[in-house]
Amino acid sequence: MTDKLYELMNWADVEEVCYLECSNPKRILGARLLPEGLLIQAFFPTAKEVSVMLSGKAWPMERADEAGFFAVLLPEEKRFREKLPDYRFRLIYDNDTEETLQDPYRFPSIYTEEDIRKFEAGIHYRIYEKMGAHPISLRGTSGVVFSVWAPGALRVSVVGDFNLWDGRRNMMQKISDNGIFELFLPGLSEGTIYKYEILRHGQEPFLKTDPYGFSFELRPNTASVVSDLRRFHWGDRAWQERKKRGGQKTQPMSVYELHLGSVFRKKLTVNEDGSPVPGSEFYNYRELAEKIASYVKAEGYTHVELMPVMEHPLDQSWGYQITGYYAPSSRFGSPEDFQYLVDRLHQEGIGVILDWAPAHFPRDSWGLASFDGGALYEDPDPVRGSHPHWGSLIFHYARHEVSNFLIANAFFWAEKYHADGIRMDAVASMLYLDYGRQGGNAPRNMYGGNENLEAVEFLKHLNSQFRLAFPGTLLIAEESTAWENVTLPVEEGGLGFDLKWNMGWMNDFLSYMQTDPFFRKQNYRSLTFSMLYNYSEDFQLVLSHDEVVHGKGSLLQKMPGDSLEKKAQNLRAAYGYFFSYPGKKLLFMGQDFGEVEEWSEERELPWEILKYPLHKGIHELVRDLNQLLREKPALSQRDYSPEGFEWINCSYPELSLLFFLRKAEKAEDNLLIVTNFDTMDHAGFRVGLPFPCTLRSILSSEDRKYGGSGAVRKILHHSEPIEWDERAESAAIRIPPLSTTIYQLTPLSKEELELRSARGRKEERAKKTAKKGKRGSSNRSSSIKGKKVNKGKEAEKSQGEKRHPGEESAERESQKAAGKKPLQEEKS
Repeated sequence: MTDKLYELMNWADVEEVCYLECSNPKRILGARLLPEGLLIQAFFPTAKEVSVMLSGKAWPMERADEAGFFAVLLPEEKRFREKLPDYRFRLIYDNDTEETLQDPYRFPSIYTEEDIRKFEAGIHYRIYEKMGAHPISLRGTSGVVFSVWAPGALRVSVVGDFNLWDGRRNMMQKISDNGIFELFLPGLSEGTIYKYEILRHGQEPFLKTDPYGFSFELRPNTASVVSDLRRFHWGDRAWQERKKRGGQKTQPMSVYELHLGSVFRKKLTVNEDGSPVPGSEFYNYRELAEKIASYVKAEGYTHVELMPVMEHPLDQSWGYQITGYYAPSSRFGSPEDFQYLVDRLHQEGIGVILDWAPAHFPRDSWGLASFDGGALYEDPDPVRGSHPHWGSLIFHYARHEVSNFLIANAFFWAEKYHADGIRMDAVASMLYLDYGRQGGNAPRNMYGGNENLEAVEFLKHLNSQFRLAFPGTLLIAEESTAWENVTLPVEEGGLGFDLKWNMGWMNDFLSYMQTDPFFRKQNYRSLTFSMLYNYSEDFQLVLSHDEVVHGKGSLLQKMPGDSLEKKAQNLRAAYGYFFSYPGKKLLFMGQDFGEVEEWSEERELPWEILKYPLHKGIHELVRDLNQLLREKPALSQRDYSPEGFEWINCSYPELSLLFFLRKAEKAEDNLLIVTNFDTMDHAGFRVGLPFPCTLRSILSSEDRKYGGSGAVRKILHHSEPIEWDERAESAAIRIPPLSTTIYQLTPLSKEELELRSARGRKEERAKKTAKKGKRGSSNRSSSIKGKKVNKGKEAEKSQGEKRHPGEESAERESQKAAGKKPLQEEKS
């Protein structure tokens, strides 16, 4: 090495590079113009010889250090002062193979000062446009820019097949005090497999996947994959415009919750040696798009909710143990394939809600855990940072860059994948510091309380900003406690969610339904209690995957009965009640046709059982309920207004009967729901009504086509001016055992009311005339008749006392008192 070159080099910096402890390689590597000429320095530890290729000429570089540090001083040229030249490196290896590379350290950063400032403050909501790996063009050169946050790292390198996974080759530049590392690698493209090699002081180098990676290898491999999300051409513009107009809370919403790995599933293929072909059991997102769209549209659901599609290593976690928050799972295809699935569903009029787990993340060594060698994404407090139920790690919500990671992630799925809703899992575990902790060792907040103040602030921050950025896109909380104002807007003191899963209703309802009908009267309050708090939040009624796993059995299995037919009858009545009760609906896959076994992620749904009448009947009932939900405003228009619901009678514990109204903005759209959760059949049972009307059964769970008895006929009933259930009008109807029946109420017109009034006056006159005729009868005749009448009345009274006052006996008494002929009982 020449003395001149030796004197120009900063040997402390050279040593930092050669010892692989450099966080600022651009300070020494690359080209810089000096008074003596153009100094170019490079680090190629595996090269035997290196030359600089410039203007068609090769300039041999001198080996300045045996570790692989090379340098050359080129003569000064005037053009260098205007713009540094575009040069290449030619490398010759020990086996005499050659490689030509561009210098990654001559390219500028893609970050602005504003980007860094906003990220440090936790308000860079689209940081995913900078973080991660992005195929771009810089200074006319195509390549991939890599960026990662690792403030505790002494050095970060990009590694992959392109550099033989050698962390010495591509050390990244630290561009901010808060630990952002960045490097542009010319010549790389989409599909490149990579990881980050991180060195922390006092530790050995270790490999990590990209927290912002858009794609990953198929498990069990774990490397990130460079992906370009800009290529897909969306065809859902009309859908997106409708969504922005909002109004979802007054519209029908029936969600089909599904797991992509088991809703449809292939037979696992094996290699010649008998080993399984990884991923061969899964359909591609595009194949699933056609199957799911066809089924969901035919069944009348408005949305699907996908159990987490974010990348996760363990199938058995169902996606709730996420290692790739920004990547749809490679089990089912590429990011572009997933974009196709969402687009296809939108074009069929089906919304897409994504499950999301911001409460915790797994401890896998290649993931977020101890990302830079210390507690970074997880809370540094070992108690606060560890989840007592799942053994996973809890996010450090107080750290701006961590909350930014999560907030931007929600933005990412709404923007890049057009999600129509984000359902946040395990929100209760975020809100409370003592969630799942026994004894007195639970941490406390600064005021001595058990609320996780940082998590609360995170949720408010996310929800308030998300609502502004994506109007019409829903934020849904799975929150199982009595935390107040979950669905109240943030500006009014709430958490800012749109909907909250009604876990209380679900637990009470399923507990009631699992009880034998003979004992249900003791648990009657479970049906009515939820209405006491129903309008404290905007609730979604859910019968989710959580209720059909871990030995709980399927919904059909939960039902009492000594035969599948009895269980199915209970389940049909339950579904009728579920779809009629206020709140948006969610039903887990397979339960809509009465899957017998509880769900397993390892097998496909048993679609073959739909050939059996019992399962076909349940299936058709759910389809018709979905159709009714879409057609009848009363079932959705006022889900979150007390004006949309009215108990007619909720005081029949002995009979397990419930009557209520679902009320729309127009009275002619009102519906009467009659539910009998007992095995007793009631003929001519009188029910109070809100106004003079006709009523016709529009759906009964006991319809023959669903496998029922057909006891409820679709005949027209007329209300009568007989006071019942504290209402001036009533009607006598048939109520079959274990059934839910929905009646359409149609108010009587002015003309019909006048006609009924005239008929009543005529009957009153006839009654008076009949009384006058009786006065002319002989005393003996009157005495005999009187005795017969009295005996008849006593017998009838005695018989009536054995029946419930709502039954036909009481109705006949009422009819006689009004001077009318007794009503004839309906016949099945």
